[in-house]
Amino acid sequence: MKYKKIIIKITPADETAREIVIAQLSEIGYDSFMEIEEGLEAYIQEDIFSPLNGELLPFLNAADYKFEISAEDLEEKNWNEEWEKNYFKPIVISDQCLVRSPFHEKPDITPRYEILIEPKMAFGTGYHETTSLMIQYLLETESTDTEVLDMGCGTGILGILAAMRGAKSILGIDIDKWAVENAIENININNISNMQVQMADASFLDQSRKFDIILANINRNILLEDMPRYDLTSKSGAQIFMSGFYREDLPKIDAVASQLNWQQISVKEQNNWMAVSYRKK
Repeated sequence: MKYKKIIIKITPADETAREIVIAQLSEIGYDSFMEIEEGLEAYIQEDIFSPLNGELLPFLNAADYKFEISAEDLEEKNWNEEWEKNYFKPIVISDQCLVRSPFHEKPDITPRYEILIEPKMAFGTGYHETTSLMIQYLLETESTDTEVLDMGCGTGILGILAAMRGAKSILGIDIDKWAVENAIENININNISNMQVQMADASFLDQSRKFDIILANINRNILLEDMPRYDLTSKSGAQIFMSGFYREDLPKIDAVASQLNWQQISVKEQNNWMAVSYRKK
């Protein structure tokens, strides 16, 4: 899958502007972001890219800011090498889960869980706040002998951790072919034998298979659209963990959850990114 990198220079480049731009870009298919001094870089699959304007990105109409936008094609390259040189470093979450790549040196002492991730063009290495929040939830959740659904599985990191914590079986679903291939690679690297990955969207879900735990780290609009499907495919008493949205989006998520008769259990927040847990009544 080929990607485009969009460089958005913002004047003034404050945190509020970055958050609004990221939120609006997430709604139109952008799936990864990196803050830079002048603004941010955003990444989108080449086949769904359209030049940005005030209609696609309404914040461009903000009177208090000026914007300079450029786009470039990303070459096919060794993304492991790029991440190793520039971005991806080992990370420990909640003192219990180490996420590293096979190209990192194994530490002398490791936490209880160690997940190996080949960081290609599927995003989910534990660095993004939403991935970290979802991992925190999993570390707090009894997973033994559970059926787990990992929606928008990306690298497969959440499903892999669920397997390590004793889940009976895990189904990962992603719409991106590259993500599916990367997830399968990471499953094999971590010697996980009970996780399958399907290239699909939520329409793949039905009542033929029901889950005890549902993990969905996507974005607000997809979550709102797909929550009724999660309800359809979850058991009574199922735990549902969702992330990929901002604090101001939570009331909309809660409203749909209430319609589905889900009970909110808790929320987590990191740098304005939210994660929420529900229990199906």
